[in-house]
Order: sequence, then structure tokens, then C-alpha cells
Amino acid sequence: MTNSTITTQDGREQDRAIWFSLRKAIAKSSGFQSWQQEREVNTNADLDIQVRRYLEETLETLAY
Repeated sequence: MTNSTITTQDGREQDRAIWFSLRKAIAKSSGFQSWQQEREVNTNADLDIQVRRYLEETLETLAY
């Protein structure tokens, strides 16, 4: 049982590392920066929330 717990923890750490890297890349993208300007987003707001909103809106647009 210990192995499955360790594997789960390692997986979560890997997920966090991937999300951090992805979030950083998205935040540097011109599309994200344009999105911030168009919506007059508070750039001091939580980056995690901003990136999630950006991705949601982008995916909704692509779904149409």
C-alpha cells in the first residue's frame, strides 16, 4: 500500500510541475497578453485563475 501512496504523491508533484510550466508558457504568449488587455484584467490577480479563464474562453470559442 505504501507504493501506491508514493506513486500518487509523485504523480501529483509531476502534475503540479507540468501545470506550472504550462501556466508560465501561456502567460508569456501574445494571445494571453492580448486577452488580458482586451478584458482589462487586473494583472495583479492570481495568475492561476487568469490562465484557467483564458483556457476556458479559448476552448469555448473553439467549440463553436
